[in-house]
Amino acid sequence: MLDFNKIKEVAQGYQADMTAFLRAIVKNPGESCDEKAHVETIAAEMKKLDFDEVVIDPQGNVIGYMGTGDKIIAFDGHIDTVGIGNINNWTFDPYDGYENETEIGGRGVSDQCGGVVSAVYGAKIMKDYNLIPEGYKIMVVGSVQEEDCDGLCWQYIINEDKVRPEFVVSTEPTDGGIYRGQRGRMEIRIDVKGVSCHGSAPERGDNAIYKMADILQDVRALNENDDADETEIKGLVKMLNPKYNPDWEEARFLGRGTVTTSQIFYTSPSRCAVADSCAVSLDRRMTFGETWESCLEEIRNLPSVKKYGDDVVVSMYNYDRPSYTGCVYEIECYFPTWAIPKDHKVTKALEAAYHGLYGDKRIGAADTLEMRQARPLTDKWTFSTNGVSIMGRNGIPCIGFGPGAEAQAHAPNEMTWKQDLVTCAAVYAALPMSYCE
Repeated sequence: MLDFNKIKEVAQGYQADMTAFLRAIVKNPGESCDEKAHVETIAAEMKKLDFDEVVIDPQGNVIGYMGTGDKIIAFDGHIDTVGIGNINNWTFDPYDGYENETEIGGRGVSDQCGGVVSAVYGAKIMKDYNLIPEGYKIMVVGSVQEEDCDGLCWQYIINEDKVRPEFVVSTEPTDGGIYRGQRGRMEIRIDVKGVSCHGSAPERGDNAIYKMADILQDVRALNENDDADETEIKGLVKMLNPKYNPDWEEARFLGRGTVTTSQIFYTSPSRCAVADSCAVSLDRRMTFGETWESCLEEIRNLPSVKKYGDDVVVSMYNYDRPSYTGCVYEIECYFPTWAIPKDHKVTKALEAAYHGLYGDKRIGAADTLEMRQARPLTDKWTFSTNGVSIMGRNGIPCIGFGPGAEAQAHAPNEMTWKQDLVTCAAVYAALPMSYCE
């Protein structure tokens, strides 16, 4: 039987160490494809805590192992961050950060280096107190390039490192909850051709921007329309309707898909000429029942796209940016929807570990408690995670529990709570034995 009180006590005793470790990680910029300093800091901490093996793979992911069994339980946290944006929106230096009795501030503390910190110390507790089940080893991953291309790191780990865990815990921030899924996403490009001419006689040309304007009205309709029989362009809300989607129940759990125009490009000989090309990027969030093929066809079948025929090309972006090691691992910008069943063994094991330690409600700092406890303990993410590869592409069960808050991600004045680091380390430490009971 697990001694939950002992696990909580030990985890609490490491709060100062975890805080110092997190501050050490975020003191240096670690944007996607420039994570080298973060990796070195994490590897050094793993070695200091007597991990049985610490490796940095060719892509640059830092991986630590506790235990020597053949079966693997993994904990993943991405260690890259987004930029800081407008520094004037910060009330403190994002890389120096701040610390008070209950909080830590700095770029990456919530999204999501804090999760790696909790996982590293959770693994130490497991080893020191014989909480690694026989035949298993614990894998803690500090993964790279997630902010650029969710899941790319795990495609590399699974296909190139040849590591396939029995299940993975994503340590992305969950506001004190257990998350069993997320909407997927993909990055779509629409290119439109036109013919330039002098702006004084626009009728002699074929303005690509005007064509794109028509198309964007139809794209907007996808996001805003209902799914009534008489609606020509049915809105994405249709996927919540059993009439259109056999997976409507999980779609309602994750939420409807969305689409928005995120970028626009054009070419024109000059400011006094008709534009001869126009392109846009679309951010498409997908729910259950939607695939990359269905999303591309949905755009191709819009009335305005069909109207302009061969002058319009709809495609999906590819990602081919090198990691900080110089490794290029090309992949489509498609990040599948996923959810682990609510009655799955992994879901139940994490819930049992949490209940044994902290009860049946979310916990957290006093200023977060009302918001957190208004939500169910087991829920889902709004944003995307490496689960798109772990479970979405590869079918490896994935569950989420991590320190910090989604709302802190990519925001100025990013912060997290020290108690969350402790809570997560304790739950991680209890999970493997809970799973194997």
